[in-house]
Amino acid sequence: MQFNSYIFILVFLPVFVIGYFLLGRIKNIFGKLFVILAGAVFYAYGGWDASFVLLASIILNYCLAVLITKLRAYGKVMLFIAVTANAALLLYFKYFNFALLSIGSVLNREFQLKDLILPLGISFFTFQQIMYVVSVYREETGIDLADYLAYILYFPKLIMGPLVKPAELISQLNDDRRYRPRAENIAAGLKLFCIGFFKKMVIADTFSAAAAWGYGNYTAATSLDMLLVILFYTFEIYFDFSGYTDMAIGISSMINIDLPMNFDSPYKAVSIRDFWKRWHISLTRFLTEYIYFPLGGSRKGAARTYVNIMIVFLISGLWHGANYTFILWGALHGMLQVIERLAGRAFDKIAKPIRWLYSFISVSILWLLFGAGNITQWKDMLVKAFSFKNMTVSDGLLNAFLLPEMTFMADFLGLSKITAVHPLYGLTVFAAAAFAICLIPENAHRNMKKLSALSVAACSIAFVWAFLCLSSESVFVYFNF
Repeated sequence: MQFNSYIFILVFLPVFVIGYFLLGRIKNIFGKLFVILAGAVFYAYGGWDASFVLLASIILNYCLAVLITKLRAYGKVMLFIAVTANAALLLYFKYFNFALLSIGSVLNREFQLKDLILPLGISFFTFQQIMYVVSVYREETGIDLADYLAYILYFPKLIMGPLVKPAELISQLNDDRRYRPRAENIAAGLKLFCIGFFKKMVIADTFSAAAAWGYGNYTAATSLDMLLVILFYTFEIYFDFSGYTDMAIGISSMINIDLPMNFDSPYKAVSIRDFWKRWHISLTRFLTEYIYFPLGGSRKGAARTYVNIMIVFLISGLWHGANYTFILWGALHGMLQVIERLAGRAFDKIAKPIRWLYSFISVSILWLLFGAGNITQWKDMLVKAFSFKNMTVSDGLLNAFLLPEMTFMADFLGLSKITAVHPLYGLTVFAAAAFAICLIPENAHRNMKKLSALSVAACSIAFVWAFLCLSSESVFVYFNF
């Protein structure tokens, strides 16, 4: 089920919020059971085949967690088995055919591929299973079936995060005070939900149409087309993923549950290291705590630190998808972090605007790789972009911004004559607005509880505008990760 769908907004969400408070007020176990039921329905709506995989993962991990508590003398062994089992499940469904294709290309042989489904959110719920068994091993979380199921099946973060530690969520679900409606939290949640909804339906999906045209027509596109596509995909993936996260955190706020901030104005970053402190923060925290630190972190000398960074980012790239583009994307992010560390204070002395420009351009070029079908396509698109041979904009790219609301806005502002003469009107407005939203205001998560008549009016307009776009329901970029 998508957050940006009629059935979710008009039926599922209001039923969930009302049911959560009504049942939780009777006894918190009833509230948790309702969370479990809602999560199961939410996930099953996407397909029964995927649901059986999630069910198998749940049974496996709960049994392993019980064994970890019962066999404390063999705790490390059991933990190793649990982590390995989760990794094997993820590798099988997400990377088995990719591995066969890779081996076949090396051996010049053709292997029969398996007809495998890709369970929704398998990367996310697998990492959360690992967090749970590690938490049980560290005795941060006790064994309770209802707590475990509520943690895994809590639907706002089930498919696309943010990744949250078990103790952080379970403690809130066991707090009786959180089953009493709080007007300020409901208002803040609605505000953030509206912002995320608008980000996805109006901004991200418009840039998505432009980027899709660019990826599909890169051989015929002009240099300026490709430069713009690099920018547009950079905006698309941010507004899409941060929009989902805003909606997830907003839903949680409505029922007094706090989820961690996942984006902190990442395009304000002045280095690649800074970018990863701001982008997908919960994934960065997971990779740091569960992979980087166990590898030794930065405690075993500079060379080992650089190796650990590369390992972490290679895993991050592979986690995102079964394609060499993702592996290279992760490796290049790791390399840039290593280079920045090697530069040390010399890098920090560079003027901040220059460091910001380097960071934004680097991230944008690597996002183009992230969205490419293969490395060759990425290379060809870059060559086309930076050859500067034809600096006109194709009609196909301009058409992505010919929206009815843009015409209405131009008429309302008395600019209809100008827009008829300048076909770049829609493209320019969207690009300028995206830059402004990314670089000027404070992060929406930080000021979600700051309410005013102006913000209420703005969010109301944003919701109506986004809701009117629902006739073309679209999938979130990270939905199948």
